[in-house]
Amino acid sequence: MWETWSGDSSRNHHMFSDISAWFYKGLAGINPDPDAPGFKNIIFKPNPVGDLKWVNAWHECMYGKIVCNWAVEGDNFILDIVVPTNSTGTVYIPTSAPDSIMEGDKPVYEHQDIQVEEYQRGYVKLLVQSGKYRFISKL
Repeated sequence: MWETWSGDSSRNHHMFSDISAWFYKGLAGINPDPDAPGFKNIIFKPNPVGDLKWVNAWHECMYGKIVCNWAVEGDNFILDIVVPTNSTGTVYIPTSAPDSIMEGDKPVYEHQDIQVEEYQRGYVKLLVQSGKYRFISKL
């Protein structure tokens, strides 16, 4: 990446863009929570777009490795996340059918350690503790 748009300077600086941040923040959906700095709480808001079928991403924070992998298979959205120890997660699951969301082999509404918050603009908002999760929903 050149330092200036004209291309007449060094190629050492990302002065006008950072495509890597868009990949893990925008597509994968791994974002820090402004109210809990340092990834104490992680906001997972994946963004399935166009004909993109999958995204795998991770970020190493001071609490451990954050993972957010998703795939579209037919009309199903599959989301695998890892929330490191001593962190929590706010998870936004894209769906057209809020009652369709499963974690593992049970509906999210039956999990005592998953708090279902709200359905808004095509996403169900969940609160989770540290651990590994696999969510499946209908798009």
